[in-house]
Amino acid sequence: MSDFITKFNKLSLDQIPSKANTIEFPKLNDEQLALSSQFETLSKRLNENDTLTQINDSLRNKTFVVGSVPSRSDLILFEQVFPLASKWTSKEDIAKHRHLLRWADLVQNTLVSVPEPIKIDYDIEIPREIKEKKKPAAAPAAAAANAQGKDASSVKGDAKSDKKKQKGEASQSGQKPYEELTEEEKKARAEAKEAKKAAKAKANAEKEKQKQNEKAASATPPSPAMIDLRVGFIQKAERHPNADSLYMSTIDMGDEEGPRIVCSGLVNYIPIEEMQKRYVIVVANLKPVTMRGVKSCAMVLCASNKDDGVVEFVNPPQGSKPGDKIFFEGYNGVPEKQLNPKKKIWEAVQPKFSTTENFEVIYTEEEGKPPAYLVNEKGEKCKNSTVVGANVS
Repeated sequence: MSDFITKFNKLSLDQIPSKANTIEFPKLNDEQLALSSQFETLSKRLNENDTLTQINDSLRNKTFVVGSVPSRSDLILFEQVFPLASKWTSKEDIAKHRHLLRWADLVQNTLVSVPEPIKIDYDIEIPREIKEKKKPAAAPAAAAANAQGKDASSVKGDAKSDKKKQKGEASQSGQKPYEELTEEEKKARAEAKEAKKAAKAKANAEKEKQKQNEKAASATPPSPAMIDLRVGFIQKAERHPNADSLYMSTIDMGDEEGPRIVCSGLVNYIPIEEMQKRYVIVVANLKPVTMRGVKSCAMVLCASNKDDGVVEFVNPPQGSKPGDKIFFEGYNGVPEKQLNPKKKIWEAVQPKFSTTENFEVIYTEEEGKPPAYLVNEKGEKCKNSTVVGANVS
């Protein structure tokens, strides 16, 4: 199984409907095929009462939907669960869906690539899970003994009973007791466990890296190096359905997840014909904002002159491709994954953007210091068309 996971090329969410049936997953036995069919049916009923609880309980003793191996049903269920699981952030939600979230975290680390992974705080303290058990009516003396606390032998007996029950539940849910597994199945289960540990370790490492980056960013003054400037290609632009002054553009920025939707207030300045099939420069790490019902995931960089109302695109160098890095000379660093609005990084840096007499875009850190030109990796400069001393934003 680990070889399958290692070689598997993760799908994006929008690829699941078209490609899930074409992937050659590990072969399933009759019992696993039945489980797979059951989960695919349940994935269509998430809005019904107790469906999520049923799925969560079924995943209690399983790595993937059908047991220790991944299958098509993991992709189909994940596609439906992901929008819901992304909103489970409270202790109550995490406690209620703990097994479902653990499975979803494994899937997003092994099978599916998502733009914003489900964030799971493994350090959060949630109530211990208690599975209700049916008990026979106790005699008065036994009830009194239970009220005072069980002795060591009764606790030990309960532990054995629980262990047997868990084995029975594992069998009913598609997993055999360990001692009944073949050597190949034992190996597969061990590999699944290792994959789960690796996914958890990766998630923890990413979380720690994010903390370190945030800590470093808080200690570093705002800089153009923190801004993710890239070349984008407008595939299509149209009028925003709910706002007369906005365009809604589909822009390829070189992301693995595909093009982004970007809203721009350019209707009164740039004809829609000039918005089509052209290269632009985008600010790619601003926090997404919803503009009149449409989520805008970047900003197009423009040069403007308030006096005469002229607004122009900042143009990348000839021969540019979507995703090409753009930066100011001397500030070629690793940009923030997403700018924190509370730190006002963009607001601190952007007022120092301008254009020269040759329409080249520059950044002037302080008066008297030579300006830094906006360039690509080859050192080629980015320019607007006609505005000198422009406000660039």
